Amino acid sequence: MSRLGKKPIPAPTGVTITVKGQEVSVKGPKGTLNFRAHDDVEVSFGDGAIAVKPRHETTRARALWGTTRAVLANNVKGVTQGFEKSLEMTGVGYRAAMQGKNLQMQLGYSHEIVYTPPEGVTLATPKPTEIKVSGFDPQVVGQVAAEIRSYRPPEPYKGKGVRYAGEHIRRKEGKKK
Repeated sequence: MSRLGKKPIPAPTGVTITVKGQEVSVKGPKGTLNFRAHDDVEVSFGDGAIAVKPRHETTRARALWGTTRAVLANNVKGVTQGFEKSLEMTGVGYRAAMQGKNLQMQLGYSHEIVYTPPEGVTLATPKPTEIKVSGFDPQVVGQVAAEIRSYRPPEPYKGKGVRYAGEHIRRKEGKKK
């Protein structure tokens, strides 16, 4: 049984939550997030908190119970505080700079890579080798960070590439004579 799913999600001040059937809308100072819960899970809002319960005692319903609660908790956190991911660049000549709202990167290719972020995501480069991705939707923030990393993923021999902040790359030994 889900222990996390039993815990209600409190609605902070300044956040309005509307539940219409399986549709849950969370509106806060940073934006609005909509979520459609699975039919095996029942979502209700009362006493200033969101409660999630399984409709049946099936394995699938109990599995979706905690997942639904976690997604709704992330939505509430996103519209109040927001989410942020940091990326680091390692390599000679690897750097990033902002060009308006677009991110311009030099990653060792013969051309520059220009990345246009989707709506609701802001990019920042505090240092030329550091990229900060922030927004209110955790799925979109993670997707943007993964797309930027995919342009030059870190390689295991020299460790060059774009990596998440704090990510450990297992190094391999090179060729021997």
